[in-house]
Amino acid sequence: MLRRLACLRSAALGLAALAFTPPALAACNGTNLIAALPPADRAALAAAANAVPFPQGNLWQATRGDQVVWLLGTMHLDDPRHDGVMEVATPLIDQATTVLVEAGPEEEAALQAAIGRDPGLMFITEGPTLPESLPPETWNRLAEALRARNMPPFLGAKMRPAYLSMILGIPPCAAEMLEGPANGLDQRVITRATEAGVPVRALEPYDTLFRIFDGLTEAEQIEMLDLALALDDRSGDVFATLADAYFTQDSRMMWEFSRWQTIDSGLMDPARVETDFAEMEEALMSARNRAWIPVIEAAADEGPVLAAFGALHLSGREGVLALMEREGFTLERLPF
Repeated sequence: MLRRLACLRSAALGLAALAFTPPALAACNGTNLIAALPPADRAALAAAANAVPFPQGNLWQATRGDQVVWLLGTMHLDDPRHDGVMEVATPLIDQATTVLVEAGPEEEAALQAAIGRDPGLMFITEGPTLPESLPPETWNRLAEALRARNMPPFLGAKMRPAYLSMILGIPPCAAEMLEGPANGLDQRVITRATEAGVPVRALEPYDTLFRIFDGLTEAEQIEMLDLALALDDRSGDVFATLADAYFTQDSRMMWEFSRWQTIDSGLMDPARVETDFAEMEEALMSARNRAWIPVIEAAADEGPVLAAFGALHLSGREGVLALMEREGFTLERLPF
């Protein structure tokens, strides 16, 4: 069984956007933890990021013959800096024959319907609730963390631990993200495409999130929750760090920093962290990337395509850019 705990925690922000459709970003004045590192540590992170293909860049054009695909790496959560990104993306959306996203309106509706039909997908419907199964001090810390995010502990008591870990990925300063309509970059792209009459299609099935968590045992989910609680006092700083990395187009640095932070926490053996991150990159990103390529190619047969998805999917040996290049596409980085 894959031990995906550290990596799932690191990916919490992106997954939370798919599961909870968060809205506008509050003013989180966290510290950029990467900028605060000693120069040697920053250099080590940069070296690790630059060791894989396409570590930087959020907007690319891929061409193969008559096929044209614009690849937009997104941050799923809202930020006022997305206004500038949309000034660049809007002309591309308007030219596209199809816009591809991780989850479009139909998939979001299907996700909510599935939860309505089977609450057990996200909630504990049989057996002890979390206050009954967790040590009292752990439950008390969790209850306090949920209250700080304006979530009643009685609701969290019945949620599967993995999903609570995702919620803890959103710091208290952005607690309103757990309520209301979405307004991250993905949603802005969908909104513009709808206004322009451009069809929006999904890159993958609506139940992707559920399938990822199906591979976790209850014990692994509890460990994942423990790790999230241990890092909770830094959640605002982590949030600010990841957002800053996105807007400087250092997508891979986001991943490498999450790996470094997990090792630095001292909660997991460093060798185990390396194994877990490799396994989770395969499960969370690489496998999905490979499944997306035929979808992108098929859409490109019909005309220009804009594909918008989490920026972490762009980089790496099995990233979307490297996979497109291996399929014969020529890649050009565009201004962002």
